[in-house]
Amino acid sequence: MFTGIVEEAGRVQRIDFSPKAIRLAVSATVCGVGLKEGDSVAVNGCCLTAVKIRKGKREASIEFDLLEETWNRTNLRVLKIGSAVNLERSLRADGRLGGHFVTGHIDGTGTIKRWEKRGGDWLLDISAPAHVARYLIFKGAIAVDGISLTVAEVRKRTLRIWIIPHTYEVTALRERAVGDPVNLEADILGKYVEQFMRKSV
Repeated sequence: MFTGIVEEAGRVQRIDFSPKAIRLAVSATVCGVGLKEGDSVAVNGCCLTAVKIRKGKREASIEFDLLEETWNRTNLRVLKIGSAVNLERSLRADGRLGGHFVTGHIDGTGTIKRWEKRGGDWLLDISAPAHVARYLIFKGAIAVDGISLTVAEVRKRTLRIWIIPHTYEVTALRERAVGDPVNLEADILGKYVEQFMRKSV
């Protein structure tokens, strides 16, 4: 379980392809602290297992094995060496829930339609696939590349979000552009309510 409060933006160091899996290596400073092999880390909001950790003086290199389905269904497939990725370690039982409940299971990818500075903040419009858009509500929560954000407006299958300077500066959003894919995870509470309502009919 995660909170959507990104701890840092790491960098892709290596992407290796093999018949068994895709190995992704990412550099981290904050998220490398206390991390052990087998621990979960959200990478652009996608829950991955650390399979190897190499710790240096200033940063750690964390390696993950990705299934082909994970690669194909998320924006991890467009990563390149040097790409920035949002990182968050899993929530500790005694941790603070600063965002919302994020599972790290991506529902689908959206596409950035507008990304521009407005005054001191940033305006972000994202088109969402129908199976994700159904859960969007005004002032509701959504995870975009693992960032817990509040939906400011919903227009059919497009959601609008306002990004404050802090979020822009500490996450990989600062390197995104119009046309880029982003990982979307709808609020799990909405999914449960829908399931309960469907079964009660």
